Amino acid sequence: MSKNLNPKLTSLDDLINQQYGEIGSNKRDEFEEGFEAFKIGVMMHELRKELGMTQEQLAVKCGTTKNYISRIENNASDIRLSTLMRIFREGFGRQLKLSIG
Repeated sequence: MSKNLNPKLTSLDDLINQQYGEIGSNKRDEFEEGFEAFKIGVMMHELRKELGMTQEQLAVKCGTTKNYISRIENNASDIRLSTLMRIFREGFGRQLKLSIG
């Protein structure tokens, strides 16, 4: 349990542990996986907006559909890694880099 300076406050780590269980539990693993998918969608949305592109423009540029782009940006699961890499490479001209932590 994290040490809080104010006993009335709950740390984010403690809150996540209370809500989803300890690291390594099934419920926590599902939460972490969903959060990673959410982050990918947010990053893609922000980059697309930064570049002034619509979902339709991005879809045409990388050979997918507006619906698929929307699903990724809105936290869809079951995204194919090869498709995601193609979206970043062909749609944004960027490389998607993964890390294991």
